[in-house]
Amino acid sequence: MQDEGNWVVSAAAKPIGVCPDCGTRSRYRHGWHNRSLQDLPVQGQVVKIKLTLNRWQCRHRKCRRRTFADRLPKIALPYTRRTARMDEIVGLIGHSMGGRPGECLMHRLGMPVSDDTILRQLKRDALACRQADNIRVVGIDDWSWRHATRYGTIMVDLERRSVVDVLDDRSVESAKAWLQERPAIEVISRDRCGLYAQAAREGAPQARQVADRFHLVQNLRAAIKEQMSFYGHAHVRPILSEDAIVSSTAQRRRARMAHRQSRQDIFEMLHALRQQGLSYSEISRRTGYERRSIANWLTSNAPRDRSRAALNPTSPLYFEAFLAGCWKDGNRIGRHLFYDIKNRGYTGSRSNLERLLKVWRDAEKGQPDDISTEERALEPVRDPDTGHVISSVIAAALCIKPRGLLTNRQARKVDALKKGSEPFAKMRSLAMRFSGILRSRNASALDEWIDDAIETNLIAIMRFASVLRRDIDAIKNAIELLWSNGQAEGQINRLKTLKRAMYGRAGPELMRARMLPFNHRN
Repeated sequence: MQDEGNWVVSAAAKPIGVCPDCGTRSRYRHGWHNRSLQDLPVQGQVVKIKLTLNRWQCRHRKCRRRTFADRLPKIALPYTRRTARMDEIVGLIGHSMGGRPGECLMHRLGMPVSDDTILRQLKRDALACRQADNIRVVGIDDWSWRHATRYGTIMVDLERRSVVDVLDDRSVESAKAWLQERPAIEVISRDRCGLYAQAAREGAPQARQVADRFHLVQNLRAAIKEQMSFYGHAHVRPILSEDAIVSSTAQRRRARMAHRQSRQDIFEMLHALRQQGLSYSEISRRTGYERRSIANWLTSNAPRDRSRAALNPTSPLYFEAFLAGCWKDGNRIGRHLFYDIKNRGYTGSRSNLERLLKVWRDAEKGQPDDISTEERALEPVRDPDTGHVISSVIAAALCIKPRGLLTNRQARKVDALKKGSEPFAKMRSLAMRFSGILRSRNASALDEWIDDAIETNLIAIMRFASVLRRDIDAIKNAIELLWSNGQAEGQINRLKTLKRAMYGRAGPELMRARMLPFNHRN
């Protein structure tokens, strides 16, 4: 039967009831009621099932239940307004798409359900979900609700490659309690975070901790970058004293004049080639510049100076004078300065302000006292192709990259760095050995590597080696075992995608419901 374009299916229950407690059959009807259920659509049209159900009397003397209603265990749960198979569709679409997108799709498919209903169903399924207690290998990592402000913790079953839980905070207590509830855990993979190392020691002392190999390489790269920055590779903008301001201004003026001279040389070279009758394409082939850039150079009568973009309230440098005054008065706490310039119209982020303050702090501290005078006098190495100074970031990236993966241009940079910087040559040798140890699955050479790293007398490398020694068991397990935190990092990437799709307004309950695997429920 059709009603207003919808399909309506009417049915009545059997003329006999069975007591759910004692199993006695009853023909004594106590009353009746109507129940309406929504079912899967037919040709895009809504289907409703209208049932006439009875309430029966149970006359068994030993049964505590006096009345009972007809039940539909294979069709629908008690008090629900949808059939079980439609509930499964609602849960699947809610898990995959969320509330409002799921609502739009369900309406289009002929199963109108509100977004609130979809989310309630999703959370209800997550609460009823029973996670396996026999987890053997778990990966732990943190993720940010809001960057540098609030963090959560994700637990991943590395054997089943699925999320088992999402915690709404990052603390030793919560991670420790979670691990204590699962005594079957044998291996815990984590990054270099000491918080999770402590939680693993206290919550699962029987488990073997595994440090993530990717983070080990990243920590080595950061140490190399820090070490290379001691030799003039880091650019700072100190404004802590008048002398520093004058010196910085003079340096910028000299750099600006050198830049203008180089642009003048390029301008004259391109015009000389053009006067020889060469085409734009030929000039591009000889010089390596793009054809559009050559056209811009040749259509102008003089080199064009690049105008510096005007500062705006999104940049903390817009309030540089005010910040410098606060800094000299002793107000150097980032959150206080952030609120002060916020009241003055700052529209940028706090992390952007903290980056500027870090430069000021580093400039105030100066170079470490234990760096020798010879090391202070080292000149930064320049790129043999362009003549530009090779930054500490590029030097660190090239230092850990094997020779076989370097391009010709990168190989020339590495050769120049090894020739012009003895510390770089030492660190590259150590980096190649460290990479070989990680791939060899043999941790016996790690102790010797740490000793050699400490003997280099390079401050950042010595610090990195000392930290390795404190976490030596987890690092040796990382070398010998196959487990890593790559799965956890991938699940965090998926979590970030879901969080952004929900505009960052999802709470811990909904975030956990969408991260748990749907096919592991029931």
